[in-house]
This record gives sequence, C-alpha cells and structure tokens, in this order.
Amino acid sequence: MITPPIEDVLDKAGNRFTLVVLAARRARQINAYFNQLGEGLGTYAPPQVTSLSRKPLSISLEEIAEGKVEVDTVTEE
Repeated sequence: MITPPIEDVLDKAGNRFTLVVLAARRARQINAYFNQLGEGLGTYAPPQVTSLSRKPLSISLEEIAEGKVEVDTVTEE
C-alpha cells in the first residue's frame, strides 16, 4: 500500500504526469544524497520529512504530500 494515498498527493501536483516527474526527480535526488553521505560536503538536499520508509520514492511522495516540495514551472514569454 502506498503511503500517502495518491489521491491526496495529486492535489498538490496538479495532474498525475506532473506528479510522476516531480516524485521521480526528487527520489533521484534523495538517492544521490544517501549515496554521497560520508564524502564531505553534500551537493544534494537531505530528505525534508522524517519517514519510516527507506525507499526514496516513498520519501519523495511524503515530501510532496506535506508541501515540502513544489512544482516549479517555467513559462516562456
């Protein structure tokens, strides 16, 4: 079972495609953060929530649900 429920997280991202991209990008950042621990100064942001999950994707979905990670859209003028 996915925690938090996808329906709750969809409201934060707008649509499911944006949610997939946002969650995947943040999960990659979290994974890179854990891989670079102990190597000195970090270039990646640590997880923004305290989670019982060890999976980067679950952590990223929890961050999105709590509003710690937001979509940053670029508009062309």
